[in-house]
Amino acid sequence: MKKRNLSILLAGAMLAGMLAGCGGGGTAESQAPTESKGADPAPSGTELNVGVFYYNYGDTYIASVRTALDAALDAKGIAYTDYDGNNTQGTQNDQVKTALSNGANLLIVNLVTSGAPDAAKAIIELAGDVPVIFFNRAVDTEDAPDVTLKDNASICFIGTDAPEAGHLQGKMVGDYLLEHYDEVDLNGDGTIQYAMFKGDEANVEAIYRTQYGQEDADAVLTAAGKPAMAYFDPSNASKYQVDQSGSWSTQAAVDYMNTNLSQFNEGNGNMIEVVICNNDGMAEGVVSALNAAGYNDGKGKTIPVFGVDATDSAKELIKAGKMTGTVKQDAEGMAAAIAEAAASIGSGSSTADAISAAAGTNADMYTIAEGVANKLYVAYAPYMGE
Repeated sequence: MKKRNLSILLAGAMLAGMLAGCGGGGTAESQAPTESKGADPAPSGTELNVGVFYYNYGDTYIASVRTALDAALDAKGIAYTDYDGNNTQGTQNDQVKTALSNGANLLIVNLVTSGAPDAAKAIIELAGDVPVIFFNRAVDTEDAPDVTLKDNASICFIGTDAPEAGHLQGKMVGDYLLEHYDEVDLNGDGTIQYAMFKGDEANVEAIYRTQYGQEDADAVLTAAGKPAMAYFDPSNASKYQVDQSGSWSTQAAVDYMNTNLSQFNEGNGNMIEVVICNNDGMAEGVVSALNAAGYNDGKGKTIPVFGVDATDSAKELIKAGKMTGTVKQDAEGMAAAIAEAAASIGSGSSTADAISAAAGTNADMYTIAEGVANKLYVAYAPYMGE
């Protein structure tokens, strides 16, 4: 595996009149790429020079996708440069321009502004004839989920079926509460008080996880003759707390939970009795705040905490008895599908055919969206420990 210096490659490209195979030499800053990688020999067909754009390196799940995707692209001999959007769409757009000026002939984009057709279309317009693989974060709104994809044959999307995680999490929560009802009902009032942590107000995945994580849990409870859960803070009409930065951050959850526990606690008879989080990063923040309050140490009294992603750190918390469950969003599976699609495009396939090629590698994990040939779903799975 060879690491190539950008200046050397660009000089070579100018002399040879060819695309550079790989960028390089940058730092892990929002305006600059990380050190890029490549391999010899290049895949058949067009030699790929790929720009890979992440919305935020600091997101725990995205970090795991990045690690897996770097490895998958390396294994296929595909040259690439990683960019950190640092949760700023304007920064990501500028990085796309930089990558294209450096000869990128395929873009792999984890859009900063999720569920925003205008943001996606801006990337598409910048790309021109260069194909784009969007991944993980929706390119369209909840009400019109596939408009951008259906309108453009040079792009595709690899991600998840947004409602699925919420449905799986909600059932997991409901089943757990039924099995441990009296233990969880700390104040003995016959109703479970819950907290909900939403990652991003406009993110499609966050919207569905917030909705179904609660609704499906309540459906399990009421079907068994138990009352629906009650949101812990009657003054909060939204019935969730959202990370205002849109970063789904651990720190936001720590801060919210510390504030919550100062008012809602066993001493006041109104303790939060279960916590549902849109991702594992926030779940870990909740566990940290509970630890500081004397809960969830793996030995004593534990408030059930549920997340989404099945990150390595969350799995360790579950193993230690400090966190209850999560929903696996398969980082390796997503990375493998992206790399397979990229290699297929490099061999001359259309984006729809590239999606078909990726889907064919694992029928149990991948599903092409009904009526949308350039959209691939990666399956979720419940996780409560192995």
